[in-house]
Amino acid sequence: MSNVPAEAERLLESEPLMAHLGTCTEGRPHVAPVWYRYEDGIVEIVTTGRKLANIRSNPRVALSVQADDGGKTEWMVTLLGTATIVEDESETTAARRRINEKYGAEPGAYAENTLVRIEVGSTTSRTY
Repeated sequence: MSNVPAEAERLLESEPLMAHLGTCTEGRPHVAPVWYRYEDGIVEIVTTGRKLANIRSNPRVALSVQADDGGKTEWMVTLLGTATIVEDESETTAARRRINEKYGAEPGAYAENTLVRIEVGSTTSRTY
């Protein structure tokens, strides 16, 4: 059962927006854009590089999503949670396909990326 409020879930699932993933290791924060898919209190991303290395070191993450219209914020959702790296290739392929479909990319795009699932611990949301 998700602890994300229904309105925040609706917003997260509403359109293919860019999210910003915050990771931190050795006291140094790192924020980077990611594509995501949200369902039932779990966020899926596929990533590589520094984001993945930071998650391996410290699984506590933040994800921020915001919708704007002409530079004016319509809504924002920030999720804090714990990330788990999924090493299973079939699960990664399926998740990559779902995320790529959401954003209009080819199903096999970003084949080098690894699946990360984020279990949401807390949510902050606001509509304007």
